[in-house]
Amino acid sequence: MPVKHFAYGLCLSSSSPLPGLAIESVENEPDVCVRLKEWPDASLPVISPYSYSSPNREALSQPILRFGMLEKGGYFGFFYCDGARFAVNTRGNEIWADWPDENYTLEDAATYLMGPVFGFVLRLRGVTCLHASAVSVGTYAIALVGAPGAGKSTTAAGFACLGYPVLSEDVVALSNEGDHFLVQAGYPRVNLWPDSVSALFRSREALPRISPTWNKRFLALAEKGYCFDSGPKPLGAIFILDEREDHLTAPKIDEVRGTEALVRLAGNTYVNYLLDRSMHRHQFDLLGDLVRAVPVRCVHPLADLSQLSSLCAAIAHDAMAVMSCTSTTFVGEGSGNV
Repeated sequence: MPVKHFAYGLCLSSSSPLPGLAIESVENEPDVCVRLKEWPDASLPVISPYSYSSPNREALSQPILRFGMLEKGGYFGFFYCDGARFAVNTRGNEIWADWPDENYTLEDAATYLMGPVFGFVLRLRGVTCLHASAVSVGTYAIALVGAPGAGKSTTAAGFACLGYPVLSEDVVALSNEGDHFLVQAGYPRVNLWPDSVSALFRSREALPRISPTWNKRFLALAEKGYCFDSGPKPLGAIFILDEREDHLTAPKIDEVRGTEALVRLAGNTYVNYLLDRSMHRHQFDLLGDLVRAVPVRCVHPLADLSQLSSLCAAIAHDAMAVMSCTSTTFVGEGSGNV
């Protein structure tokens, strides 16, 4: 019996419950149907040629991901080196997920499904996504953007530990409402590497593994007093996490404007390596509107992760200041214990 979930502003119908998502008792027609351990057509030829092969390669020198249109057309295919594969129809309203029968779990497949695969589904539906985390500060959302390893998820978890609701992690789906941008609620987990878990909770084993085969851990936002914001929330500010600096005694935050802001955000959009020309054009137009409407800030954090709460406090304080200057409807801090 299919179950229904909500994620990234869409109603999902799944043939089995998806890890981490609440089952919803709603009459909504699904926006996206997810079929687990299924393939649209057993005889469907694979991609030829691949339009994208990831530069990252696993131990056997195979690309981690190969992507492209399946030969018969009508479907995009994701083929991962560990045997997981996904098909997405061109309208972005159906997903098929399949994976090896041995030594593989739904939790393993869900890391791809709720990340790159669903990020691409959002792109097909005209939604621009930042590679970021989003946290609620008062009545607004702030986006935490940065290169891989910059600490987006770690900083979002730091905010969660201080009582701030988290809207989304890894994928921040934006919608342009004309006079403002909305951030849709995403996946109610923050995924963390063991070093970050240790810095936050004093033990690498403090949080459960994403799956038995992954060393990465997750913070469940609906448990133990943490808060997941079901959103959506208007986007009030964007913070780009820069390289950590040893010489700083306090986090440093600077304004980023114009072309520099546009270029930096364009480099931090989600699954931008899979976009076609029309998708890139749509993204560029939306980001141009975004940097004109929403303050963009560059954060220089301390190198010491033990000072994470100070970083979150500095970002929250700066966010309150810039959002109060750019919106007459801002109503105050409201959320968080800082």
